Amino acid sequence: MRFPRMALVKQSSDIPVIEDVVTVVRQEIAALNLKLPGQARIAIAVGSRGISNHALVVKTIADELKALGTKPFIVPAMGSHGSATAEGQIMVLETLGITEKNMGVPICSSMEVVQLGTTATGIPVLIDKIAVESDGIVLVHRVKAHTDFDGAIESGMMKLITIGLGNHQGAQMAHRFAVQRGFNQVIPVVARFVLQKAPVLFGLGLVENFYHKTAIIKAAKPDQLEETEKELLREAKKMMARIPFVTLDVVIVQEIGKKISGTGMDTNVVGRMYNVAEPEAEFPKYTRIVALDLAEDTYGNAVGIGMADLTTRRLVDKIDYKATAINCLAGSVPEKGRVPITMESDKDAITAALMLCGPVTQENARMVWIKNTLELEKFYISEALLPEIRGNPNIEVIAGLAMLPFAADGNLSWKLPAVSMP
Repeated sequence: MRFPRMALVKQSSDIPVIEDVVTVVRQEIAALNLKLPGQARIAIAVGSRGISNHALVVKTIADELKALGTKPFIVPAMGSHGSATAEGQIMVLETLGITEKNMGVPICSSMEVVQLGTTATGIPVLIDKIAVESDGIVLVHRVKAHTDFDGAIESGMMKLITIGLGNHQGAQMAHRFAVQRGFNQVIPVVARFVLQKAPVLFGLGLVENFYHKTAIIKAAKPDQLEETEKELLREAKKMMARIPFVTLDVVIVQEIGKKISGTGMDTNVVGRMYNVAEPEAEFPKYTRIVALDLAEDTYGNAVGIGMADLTTRRLVDKIDYKATAINCLAGSVPEKGRVPITMESDKDAITAALMLCGPVTQENARMVWIKNTLELEKFYISEALLPEIRGNPNIEVIAGLAMLPFAADGNLSWKLPAVSMP
C-alpha cells in the first residue's frame, strides 16, 4: 500500500470572540443583582472539560462572590472522572489550572452524595453533599452539542447538575436510566428537580467558537436557566468546528483524550456515537478511523478508543484500564472502552485502514489527518480531496503536497510547518 500525498489546509470562519472575558463575567453577575447574606458559603461547581479561559472565568466568579461578602469555594462536578475519587478530581482540576493557590479559594472535593428525592418519572436524584449543604451553588460550564444524543438541552449547565454534581453514583444512575429512556428524558428532568430543591444561585454558560475561543458568556438565575441554555446551544451549534467532508475513507486522529472531548473524540466530528440508547447519525460517514495516541493529561483514560477501527501500540501502552472502565461503566457505554486492532506503529495502522476501505488506490484515497476533534482550524487532506475545496472561501491550502512524515520508527508527530511538510 502506498500513501496519498497530503496538503495542509486552514479553515476560517467569521464568528464572534470575547476579548475581555473578565469584564463580561463581571457584567453578567452584576446584572443578576444578587442579594446574599454576609459570610454565606457558596459552592462553585466546576466540571472537568477543557474550556477556553476556564480558570480565568472560575477565578473571576470567585472574586466577584468574595466582593459580595460571601465565602466561595470550589466543588468538582465531574461525575466519575478522575477515577471516581476525590483526590483524582482535584488532580483533574489542577490540569485545568484550577488550584486553591490560583483561585484564591478552597477546593472541597468528596464523592459523597445525598438523595434529594425522586422525580415524578421515578429517577432517584443524587447530588454532591458538600454542594447541597452550602448556602448557594453556582454552575459554570460550556454549552455545546452532546456526544451521545441530540436535543434542545444537550451538554451544558443542566448536564453539569445531573451528571457532574451527581458524582460517581449520580452519574451512574442517570446513565442507567438513559439506556432505556434516552438522555432527553433524563438530563432535563433531573436538572429541573435539582433547580427546585437545591440552593442554586445562578448558572454561567459559556459558548466557544470555531477556534475554541470564548464567544458568548451568559448568566441566568434558576428560573431562566433552561431557556437560556437552549438558546446558547443553538448558537453553539452554529459555531462548532467540523471536518468539511461528508464522506471519507480514512480519518487519522493524532490524539484522543478527556480534555478534548468527554468521549475522547467528539462523536459529532467523527460521525460515530456508539451508544445503545441513541440512534447513529447517517452522516458524516467515515469508513475507517485510526487513533494514534493519547493526549497529555488524560491520566490513562482512553474512553472513546472503541470508536476507532485501529490504534497503535504507543496508545495502548498508555491506557489505565481501571480509569477507562470506571468512566465507561458509569456512562453505560462499554462500547467506547473497547480496544480495537492494535498495530505496532502509526504507519502500520494507517496502512491497514486504507486496505480496509475497499478498492482504494493512492490516487483516489479520501483521507484526512487531524490533531484531534477539538482543534480543527488546520489539518491535512489527501490529494483526492483538493477538487472539493476549490472555490470554498472558508478553506485554503497553506502547504502541500507531500507524503506523510513518518519517523524512522514508523510514527507520526503532529507538526504545522510554516511552508511545507518535512
